[in-house]
Amino acid sequence: MRSLVVLLGLALSLSSMAADVSRSQPAEMAPRASQALLTRITAAGSQLVAVGARGHILRSTDGAQWTQSASPVNALLTSVFFLDARQGWAVGHDATILQTDDGGDRWTIQHFDPSLNLPLLDIVFTSPQRGVAIGAYGLMLQTEDGGRSWTRTESALTEEGLHFNALSRLRDGALLLVGEQGMLAHSKDEGRTWQRLESPYASSLFAAVPWGEHGAMIGGLRGNVYRSEAADIAGWQRIDLPRVESVFGMAVLPDGGVGLVGLNTSLQIVDADGSVPALRWSISTAQTGIELGSLSSLVPWNDRIVSVGDAGVIVWSLTSPH
Repeated sequence: MRSLVVLLGLALSLSSMAADVSRSQPAEMAPRASQALLTRITAAGSQLVAVGARGHILRSTDGAQWTQSASPVNALLTSVFFLDARQGWAVGHDATILQTDDGGDRWTIQHFDPSLNLPLLDIVFTSPQRGVAIGAYGLMLQTEDGGRSWTRTESALTEEGLHFNALSRLRDGALLLVGEQGMLAHSKDEGRTWQRLESPYASSLFAAVPWGEHGAMIGGLRGNVYRSEAADIAGWQRIDLPRVESVFGMAVLPDGGVGLVGLNTSLQIVDADGSVPALRWSISTAQTGIELGSLSSLVPWNDRIVSVGDAGVIVWSLTSPH
């Protein structure tokens, strides 16, 4: 289960704990960065952006050829979010928050605090000014000025001290937060206040995406995946997957379905009606002789799916039904 610890950042950075590092160190340029640990991938206009180990930030227009951007930190980056084609943020260990306004070519530090010994695990902006970042042990930071200043949130939700693993903006504008011990919380005011929800699952949840106009799909350990038409109201329905692998990442597909990735290089699809189609996806990149490990994130790209994980980038093609 190495990837479960590394990908989610729950094993706090040993380098940060071993020394009082007050200033960040830039990431090294690595020719094989696209084949090393990557934790999150997202679309930014006409390109893809991925982040991962040692502060690596990569960009691509086709999912096959990748260019590394200079990064001002060498800490593990755990998530990346773009509000539009140019404005983006990345988060990671040492409570790092990076920002770009040119589509990911150049990045600057907005927040960096190794003294916390805590990783940030996800970030969402609802406007150019309003953003929320979440992380381990109830860490939550918020900004009202585009990230020029960040304030730590203290509330009943954060005082529980549970790991906040993922944050998703639903189609009605609400935010949904998932985490360990079935953590499930909903916000209708862009993350300023939170309603703790009754969870359909008592163990760790790692991913959430919109489902319908007001609903969501959530996923976690041992293939536990649920959907609801109204995320803030009880009524979660379990989805039975062919493989009971832990789900670490989700993405909405162009046809309204959802792609799920996780342990043991698993890629599974849920159709827009909640059914599981009999489709066969195969790895279309040359990965022979490489232990692929687990996947943490995916994005649909043209007629393919591009995922990232322990072995870096993997591109999938739809081949034929079972």
